[in-house]
Amino acid sequence: MAAADGSTVASVSMASLRNISIPLPELSVQAHIVAVLDKFEALVNGLNVGLPAELAARRKQYEYYRDKLLTFEEAPA
Repeated sequence: MAAADGSTVASVSMASLRNISIPLPELSVQAHIVAVLDKFEALVNGLNVGLPAELAARRKQYEYYRDKLLTFEEAPA
């Protein structure tokens, strides 16, 4: 098969495409990859749920202390 030059697209015959070998890792390696990706997905989804709740809690805490600090009793006349 000739290499493509510039913007030319080399055609690939169906016969040569069928002869391409795609190596796959062993099932144990695939299972390990899936486990790592599942943990990563759980972590990301946990952050998407937990982070907004944490921000809301901190915002509420900030408002509470702001109101405590900035609320003054009237001075006696």
